[in-house]
Amino acid sequence: MLLAIDVGNTNTVLGIFDGEQVIEHWRIATVPDRTADEIAVVLRGLLEQSPVIKEQVDGGGDGISGIALCSTVPSVLHEMREMCRRYYREIPAVIVEPGVKTGVPVRMDNPKEVGSDRIMNSLAAVHLFGGPAIVVDFGTSTNFDAVSARGEFVGGALAPGIEISVDALSRRAAQLLKVELTRPPRVVGKNTVEALQSGIVYGFAGQVEGIARRMARELAPENPDAVTIIATGGLAPLVINEVSVIDAHEPWLTLIGLRLVFERNTAPEIGVPATDRPR
Repeated sequence: MLLAIDVGNTNTVLGIFDGEQVIEHWRIATVPDRTADEIAVVLRGLLEQSPVIKEQVDGGGDGISGIALCSTVPSVLHEMREMCRRYYREIPAVIVEPGVKTGVPVRMDNPKEVGSDRIMNSLAAVHLFGGPAIVVDFGTSTNFDAVSARGEFVGGALAPGIEISVDALSRRAAQLLKVELTRPPRVVGKNTVEALQSGIVYGFAGQVEGIARRMARELAPENPDAVTIIATGGLAPLVINEVSVIDAHEPWLTLIGLRLVFERNTAPEIGVPATDRPR
């Protein structure tokens, strides 16, 4: 079984793969000052309390046989690397960073600026749906990742995320409270809560449609409809039913990308972690 870990600015998503299937998953808060020892305790608790993993091990499985992770938070990445070194030394580990083979050419002015999660999303999008494609990742920020027909990451757009926008609005407007993130019964709100929910849900739906359509016209000027638009991220279910341009929803897109990178980097030397090999 492969443990895939996607460390985001707000949440960390963990998934267990048995072959190509996600059989267990968790979403925990990302704590930037959490130490490697604390991360190990949290991870061990999740693994030990999972009935799915217990069933696999009791049935003769080998338990966790590999770790693949990416992080957009440098301090957490450092502690995650230390956690792997101290507590899972015997398990092959692939950490997505410069030098790791992803198979995704990055056509940006400064490729090092691109978050590793966006590369994982692009890789998984091409693997599952082919290119050209646009990935809309609803997280702390709303990321629009453009992938060419040849599987290249060619750029994208970054917008404030849904929760960031709601928090900012409630802080800056004295009479506007923070509301539950849910679809309102109507677009024309009949009270302040409904009006805020309408602006959030339908406002972001309109933003996604507008940006995605413009990006599709740039990716495939002759046939924008050939571009597959994929939604992912923890907040995607809030708005995707209101977005007409979404072709597919894959909640585990980043984790699937991590699985593919793990396979790409460990197949020749399965017993040696990719981060320990000479480059």
